[in-house]
Amino acid sequence: MYYGPEFISHAFADWAAKHGIALNFIQPGKPQQNAYIERYNRTVRYDWLNQYLFESIHEVQNFATRWLWTYNHERPNMALGGITPKQKLALVA
Repeated sequence: MYYGPEFISHAFADWAAKHGIALNFIQPGKPQQNAYIERYNRTVRYDWLNQYLFESIHEVQNFATRWLWTYNHERPNMALGGITPKQKLALVA
């Protein structure tokens, strides 16, 4: 019998297999193999998640939605030449 995360991971793996989806995992202890999401997760933690006390999951979801919009539409990204991700997307479209 599986409980907690083990149950969820087995249920997810079963669902993926039924839908023809291959799951690829990074090697244990190699977070650099998933550097983009690691960087994003760090940004979320430091920019807002660790700075506020939330009273409900609804409040977290609302805050996250507003933050993500600002992150993509208003915050210049130096790796993109000082423009926002939304502006970069418009340039390549």
